This record gives sequence, C-alpha cells and structure tokens, in this order.
Amino acid sequence: QVQLAESGGGLVQAGGSLRLSCAASGRTFSRYAMGWFRQAPGLERERVATISYNGGSTYYEDSVKGRFTISRDNAKNTVYLQMNSLKPEDTAVYYCNVRDILTSVDYWGKGTLVTVSS
Repeated sequence: QVQLAESGGGLVQAGGSLRLSCAASGRTFSRYAMGWFRQAPGLERERVATISYNGGSTYYEDSVKGRFTISRDNAKNTVYLQMNSLKPEDTAVYYCNVRDILTSVDYWGKGTLVTVSS
C-alpha cells in the first residue's frame, strides 16, 4: 500500500521560505512522477510543480516560476518543494502526489497547510 507523508508546512511571513517534504513508502518509486498540488479555500486543486521519474523534466505553474524549486531523491523515495519569496496568495493546503507513469494511477498525501501572512 502506498503511503505519502508530507511535512514542512506552517506559518510564514510574506517574503519568507518554507521547504516541503514528502516521503513515499510501500513500493519502489523510481518509475513514478512526483509532484505538489495545492488547494486554497473556495478554489479547485491546482498543480504547482511536478518532476519526472528520473528528475530530468520539471513543470511549474506560472505563478511559482522562479520562486519554487522541486527536486527528488529516489534513494529516499522523497520529493521536496523549496518555496522562496512566498506571497499571501500561496496560502493553501499543499498535497503530495505520485503517479505511476505506466498506469496513470495517482496517489495522494493528506496535505500540509501553508499560511503566508502579509
């Protein structure tokens, strides 16, 4: 059974930084794409950043380009999201996602709250 454990959320002032981590367990994740999504109150969940199974390809939502960096450590089955220059509009619950690239099955973490105060 796949389990995803997120950590690193919290309260930070605008302009500050946070680093989210997501440790995956239950199988080998080297063939899985990994990423982060977020959902703010009253809004739909949106993709923030994703990284390919070997780290060679990344995607960033336009509003976070240049501020957020996604990375992964396959030896630790962990994906990270370094968030710099945070803005109040980044406030949301952030969800870790892993996707089996062969079956397109998605797995989700429970989410970690990021609150950016102005």
